[in-house]
Amino acid sequence: MTLVWQITKQWKHLEDIISKILMDIIKEVCVDNIRDAINAVKLGADRIEFCSKLDEDGLTPRIEDLISIKKIVKCPIRVMVRPHSRSFVYSEQDLKEMKKTINICNQHNFDGVVFGCLDENMELDIKKIKYLADLSKPLKVIIHKAIDLTSSTLNSLKQLIEIKQINGVLSSGGADNAEHGLDNLKKMIAISPPEFEVISAGKITNENLDYLHEKIQGKFYHGKKIVGKL
Repeated sequence: MTLVWQITKQWKHLEDIISKILMDIIKEVCVDNIRDAINAVKLGADRIEFCSKLDEDGLTPRIEDLISIKKIVKCPIRVMVRPHSRSFVYSEQDLKEMKKTINICNQHNFDGVVFGCLDENMELDIKKIKYLADLSKPLKVIIHKAIDLTSSTLNSLKQLIEIKQINGVLSSGGADNAEHGLDNLKKMIAISPPEFEVISAGKITNENLDYLHEKIQGKFYHGKKIVGKL
């Protein structure tokens, strides 16, 4: 029975590898602890988005956790830079905290950082985004789902594409999840340069990924359960 179970497990793992090769996609898993990051990599995650407090949609991790995960997890890691969950409108003190986190990420050679800034009108705060993006280099810079709160995700995307320091966006296409926003996600991918990452996100799991990929035809997908339960 044990041998049959092992063979079945190995075959499932092989099927997952073949499916991934055929789809040619990147699976990014968001986690808020190191144990889940380790499990995600074992299950086939290509990249980790590391944060704290996923119950608040992800906040900046503790410094000690950043240092630890970089030593333990051997795959590209991008770090959430979000000092609080009150809003995406940030004060000067907030920006100082974000700068501190970005500097630590640079010092420890993380793959990238993930943040987003809005103004009082719920549009992109381009000045603050440029400021943080400049501080972040040479790290990759991804603007997170704050873009989904703006009046037009497509217009906001066009603004970000013009900023050379920005490498991509994480989005549900302006909807509450990727399935509801898939038409807009397809449009976002269509207007983006080949090197610009449009990372589809929002309730994407290992169970609906094939369906969503068939509809969206993107390369980058993000979710807590995108490789299964951690």
